[in-house]
Amino acid sequence: MTTRSETRTTLDHLLTEIEHRNPAQPEFHQAAHEVLETLAPVVAARPEYAEPGLIERLVEPERQVLFRVPWQDDKGRVHVNRGFRVEFNSALGPYKGGLRFHPSVNLGVIKFLGFEQIFKNALTGLGIGGGKGGSDFDPHGRSDAEVMRFCQSFMTELHRHIGEHTDVPAGDIGVGGREIGYLFGQYRRITNRWEAGVLTGKGQGWGGSLIRPEATGYGNVLFAAAMLRERGEDLEGQTAVVSGSGNVAIYTIEKLAALGANAVTCSDSSGYVVDEKGVDVELLKQVKEVERGRVDTYAERRGSSARFVPGGSVWDVPADLALPSATQNELDVNAAATLVRNGVKAVSEGANMPATPEAVHLLQQAGVAFGPGKAANAGGVAVSALEMAQNHARTSWTAAKVEEELADIMNNIHTTCHETAERYDAPGDYVTGANIAGFERVADAMLAQGVI
Repeated sequence: MTTRSETRTTLDHLLTEIEHRNPAQPEFHQAAHEVLETLAPVVAARPEYAEPGLIERLVEPERQVLFRVPWQDDKGRVHVNRGFRVEFNSALGPYKGGLRFHPSVNLGVIKFLGFEQIFKNALTGLGIGGGKGGSDFDPHGRSDAEVMRFCQSFMTELHRHIGEHTDVPAGDIGVGGREIGYLFGQYRRITNRWEAGVLTGKGQGWGGSLIRPEATGYGNVLFAAAMLRERGEDLEGQTAVVSGSGNVAIYTIEKLAALGANAVTCSDSSGYVVDEKGVDVELLKQVKEVERGRVDTYAERRGSSARFVPGGSVWDVPADLALPSATQNELDVNAAATLVRNGVKAVSEGANMPATPEAVHLLQQAGVAFGPGKAANAGGVAVSALEMAQNHARTSWTAAKVEEELADIMNNIHTTCHETAERYDAPGDYVTGANIAGFERVADAMLAQGVI
């Protein structure tokens, strides 16, 4: 049997090769490191995972699509953006993962997100593979007509590569209900098919699922609650800091309040708000979802309990819980040290890879319960898969049924990660538990299906 140290050496060589084969993709390198550095125990215990080049295949996308997206603004000027779709792994089902429209999008970012999605989707147990896509287009400040023209141009190319049994995109940063509607309309126009299952996050009147907008935020709070229960505590009376003010952050704040906790912050690229009374979710929705405004507007309207801090770090605010819900690498080692000094009990990732590796290590060393995004924020893709199921049956479920299914899925993910970590001598390490549990499910399917 191969020892753990020998396996570790093999995995280190593979990581070096990944960096060589994928230059200038630091986010993808980081995601690959985070997973592979935890796999030595399982590969040593089950050497069949190493023999058919399985891990080498796992870190190489099955397909990468890069295309031009030309579109006209309201003044008739032509712009050209790049479109991406990385179809990473379909061993468990059709590729599934969101579309991100943001200036920071590049191939390395999409590959990191797609790689994470493989394991996240596997943890749901719902038979979906991993993929991700998007564009460096920035919808902020663009009119509805401009966003529509961009989405139509984007889908004109993307439609060739997706389908309800092939690849099912959803939303992500910069892609909400408006964008999904325009994308679906163009897909229907081009294909002449009402293929509701080709996109998730649709409007509730035309194939969408109740609780889908809330699912990522709700699920993250449920995972955080499960981590606290494991330590003999609950959410009642806890204070939380939440970053971001988009879909994930809003519904994280909403669910925290429903379970008796008090979220006192929200943020965007301009700075953050501290609201001593707790963030008013309805006001935040009005400012961010309806008016597409900034969080300083929230502070102005909220009154004396709220103050806006330009720039700075939301993690400077003392709290029992921290739920990063904005973007990757937003919580660095200095922020983690501040959270620890202020007595944080648990950190649960609502965004994808929002904590840097150094921050994660520091939090774990300090005994803080840490929920990695591939487990903690899997609620969004879980309800997307439930939306696919409803589309396939041409039916719709009640909000209560969807929320019940979501709660079961998140509790099962927590249990799986917790038990897997203990099985591999890493009790309480949800990062190791999530990585190994997701890997085992995908790896077993890949072995069964041969070298493809």
